[in-house]
Amino acid sequence: MWRYLLRRAISSVPTVFGVALIVFLLFHWFGGDPVYLMVGKHANPQIIAELRHEYGLDRPLWQQFFSFLWQIVTFDFGRSYSTKQPISDMILAGVGPTLTLAIPAFLITTIVALGVSVAAAYYHRRVFDRIVVFLCILGMSLSMLSYILFGQYVFAFVLGWFPISGFESGWPERFGYVALPALIWVFVSLGYDARFFRAAILEETSQDYVRTARAKGLREEWVYFKHVLMNSMVPVVTQVVLEIPLLILGSFLLESFFGIPGVGGLTIDAVHNSDLPVIQAMTILNSLLIIGGNILTDWAYTWVDPRMRFS
Repeated sequence: MWRYLLRRAISSVPTVFGVALIVFLLFHWFGGDPVYLMVGKHANPQIIAELRHEYGLDRPLWQQFFSFLWQIVTFDFGRSYSTKQPISDMILAGVGPTLTLAIPAFLITTIVALGVSVAAAYYHRRVFDRIVVFLCILGMSLSMLSYILFGQYVFAFVLGWFPISGFESGWPERFGYVALPALIWVFVSLGYDARFFRAAILEETSQDYVRTARAKGLREEWVYFKHVLMNSMVPVVTQVVLEIPLLILGSFLLESFFGIPGVGGLTIDAVHNSDLPVIQAMTILNSLLIIGGNILTDWAYTWVDPRMRFS
């Protein structure tokens, strides 16, 4: 297993290199001149020249690219144009609040969606199944902004059950501030996950081995819970594991509306301030997490289905 994972990690190096090259060229060609973004077009030419030298923008393009690659390797993305703080420190400071929101919401969504989808697939084409499908479609049809505005007005402003916005760095005070956005996260994600899990389980019920098991006289409960569920876990695990790397980015809208100082809010502020180094760093971080999630998915396959082997 470790040899396979090592090979996958090594084979991902060209992908990371390609992503870094594309991101670097896009930001260099289309991102605008960062010095003009910082000081304006009518600034003193001497100040512009000094800033170009300070940020290494007066060097040849290939040298800037290899410096960018070294930043990725060392996780040192320089300093923010707007705050002048080290970008790596800003990202690490935002990881805690983001995971405080994302981990409970992700676990609750996964557990509830899996339980609901299992029950809906078991009672396929019955009243319970139709109600679940209707609620899933209804939930998916509403935007996250609708959930946020409704939750803040009803549960925070009218009922006063939760703070409208803000964040506490201490434990367990911070959970009071992330409870409402976590619930909104659950309601937004639940419909999609439940429908996906239900479809994966129902697809497995049409396989030949299921019809054979039923023809042999096995009880429906035994066929469903012993065979169907176990064999339908591969697409379910794929969906769940691929969502894990995205947790670090949190939810941009939730963190922005509820004043949570996570990496999602950090990215939104960087876009508003045209802070190109921060946007560039978050883009690369997102790519690395997705690549790592794909490798983690391959490992999870063998845990769910013993018939799969590393090769």
